[in-house]
Amino acid sequence: MHDLKVRAQPHSSMATKPSAQELVARARALAPTIRGAAQLTEQDRRVPVTTTKMLRDADLFRLMQPAQFGGFEYGFGTLIDIVAEVGAACGSTAWCYGLGAVHQWLVGTFPSAAQQDVWGDNPQALVCGSYAPAGQVSRASASEGYTIQGRWGFASNCQNSDWAMLGVILPSEDETSQPEPGFLLVPKQDYEIEDTWFTVGLSGTGSNTIVVKEPLFVPGHRKLTFAQASSGRPPGADANTNPLYRIPFLSAIPVSIVSPAIGMVQGSLDEFVEWAGSRTTRGAVAGGGNPLAQFPQVQSRVAYASATLDAARLLLKRDVNEVESEVLKGHPISIDMRIRNRRDHAFVAKMLTQAANELFDAVGGAGLSLTNGIQRNWRDTNALARHISMNWDAVSSMYGQHRLGLVPKGQF
Repeated sequence: MHDLKVRAQPHSSMATKPSAQELVARARALAPTIRGAAQLTEQDRRVPVTTTKMLRDADLFRLMQPAQFGGFEYGFGTLIDIVAEVGAACGSTAWCYGLGAVHQWLVGTFPSAAQQDVWGDNPQALVCGSYAPAGQVSRASASEGYTIQGRWGFASNCQNSDWAMLGVILPSEDETSQPEPGFLLVPKQDYEIEDTWFTVGLSGTGSNTIVVKEPLFVPGHRKLTFAQASSGRPPGADANTNPLYRIPFLSAIPVSIVSPAIGMVQGSLDEFVEWAGSRTTRGAVAGGGNPLAQFPQVQSRVAYASATLDAARLLLKRDVNEVESEVLKGHPISIDMRIRNRRDHAFVAKMLTQAANELFDAVGGAGLSLTNGIQRNWRDTNALARHISMNWDAVSSMYGQHRLGLVPKGQF
């Protein structure tokens, strides 16, 4: 596994930045504290401010941020490792961290003026997002920019964020062009948060609704179209010459969404092994009075979950390493690779969900307690797999269409 080479920048921390291994070790060191807050995170339906501060103080949100704002410009492979470490302690926290970290990368593909707006006064500013195009958008008549109003749901970690990246349908530039989807960046003082997140899984992600009640002007330089984000040459590529910012966003960004499940299953496996090693079956069960660890079915589930974790890591790492290798060579990312990566994102989610199910099925009534991490990870992993980007039926169909010579219907 490699990370992209980086360039030194004036006024950045690049010269003294921690290694990728050090950042992973920092995440691992925070895991016991994050695990201790997991039930509270779920009950409060958001990641605690104190947890976000710990992650920020450990410089973990700088992982993929542009160097000119103090970031480290590491690649997606390290993101997978850190998110998995956090996910082994708390799935909701890992979900919010992964999106917070990868949005630092995505904002790095916006025009340089937008990056300055976000980080110029506060290099530690975090950005939440609601990707699905929504709300009302029109061209502002007085100057270059847009007027927006409306509601944007599923904005994970919005309470801990300083800006929101809102999906919109941008009006056509002229009579010869068509409206197109894209993002607009809005600071937190310009929107409200409506408390709408009441869910059975990933309950602690605070994925509430962003509301812009009155028409709001957004400068035109805070725009990034989906086409630009997928082009391999987004506006920010000029300001941030590291090839990292030339990766089409759907070729790699979904790893931040699926990687928490690696941690969740790892956390479940660790707890399952500890539980099975100390538990004896009751008399009502065939073979009652024997240690659970001696049952072949239990042994098999340990092996299945372990093999699934290895397969998931290998598949995701293979994909991001190949994407990063291509951009380092100055090559565009092929349609074949982009669609294959989308297939793999969804397939990893499918595999890990099955592993979470296998472990939870074996813990019996003891696993129903809300203090039991295995049941929380089971719910969170199944919730993660319901994300539209991880929908196996939709993504696998897109891949099959492409391989069969049909026009692929989906986002890649």
